Amino acid sequence: MAETTTPGGLPRVDAASRDRLLKDVLKGVSRSFYLTLRVLPKNLRDPIGVAYLLARTADTLTDRRRAGFTGARLEGLIVLRSQLVGPADVGVLRGLASELMDGDLSPEERAMFGSLVDYFALLESLGAADQEHVRWVVDTLTQGMEMDLTAFPAEDSGELASLATGSDLDRYTYLVAGCVGEFWTKVTVAHTPSLSGWDVARMSEIGVRFGKALQLTNVLRDIPRDLRAGRCYLPADELAAAGLSPNDLLDPSNEVRAREVLIPWMQTALGHFQAAEEYLLAVPRRSVRLRLACLWPLLLGLATLARLARSGRWLDSDSTAKVSRRWVYRMMFFSLPAVCSNTLLRFWIKRLRRKVERLI
Repeated sequence: MAETTTPGGLPRVDAASRDRLLKDVLKGVSRSFYLTLRVLPKNLRDPIGVAYLLARTADTLTDRRRAGFTGARLEGLIVLRSQLVGPADVGVLRGLASELMDGDLSPEERAMFGSLVDYFALLESLGAADQEHVRWVVDTLTQGMEMDLTAFPAEDSGELASLATGSDLDRYTYLVAGCVGEFWTKVTVAHTPSLSGWDVARMSEIGVRFGKALQLTNVLRDIPRDLRAGRCYLPADELAAAGLSPNDLLDPSNEVRAREVLIPWMQTALGHFQAAEEYLLAVPRRSVRLRLACLWPLLLGLATLARLARSGRWLDSDSTAKVSRRWVYRMMFFSLPAVCSNTLLRFWIKRLRRKVERLI
């Protein structure tokens, strides 16, 4: 990017710059979201793409510093959040990018952090409403990241902590994913004439549950890995009622007792996925691209939950519930003829949901 156009010194966004960010950089840090972004209508790609890039930068900032001093990670989030208020200051952004680039990074991470100034340039090139939505959702997501940093010990501390209650877990899933459903709804309605009849408040609530379904699935899938990093997202009060402590979950032999806590949360996830189905089917059938962008994460999330339920090894660090890349590509292929048929979609989703119900 060349030629500055903002008081903060941000560069002008041209077509080549936009393509580099939303194709090359984004693809390097998330192939799955890149596919979702490419299938979206063009007028939605800028606000949703820049929101993702900013959120992914913040998330990687906290993750790569997890073994270090918590205060430094929080400080980085605070600096990023301060720039979201706008207008951004290119000097502050370059300083943060320079700090983030200092360390052992993959080429993809280096490209992501090195483009921080450009993300804000793209953000400030959006219309006023889109800017407001992007700033809000990224700020909310960073609150979830801050919750991660303050609720749990550093990864290398050897300590383990748990969220206190189910309300805490529900709030966490809202902050790190549910808010995206709200953001997605407001942005897509603003840019999609076929959604003009939507009740935005109601659909935002359903969208929140869609996001919670995906995040709760991730939480349940990643229990063994998170425990070994000092984080237990399962509520301490529910574990205590089952005669367990967070440390007991490190022993796979406690699987049977842990099911008292795990299964209700799997059922909660299924309930959220039912709301996600309602959200998907509310998208008009002629809005094929938007339907596909909703369908793919829904099917991927339900398939992951089904694999987790089938494995029955929810505390075993050697177990994995991830779907294969081959499964993902097959799912995408078969979704093309099915996406416009509510009957086929209901059948497909019901089949996955019933699989989970039988296994738990």
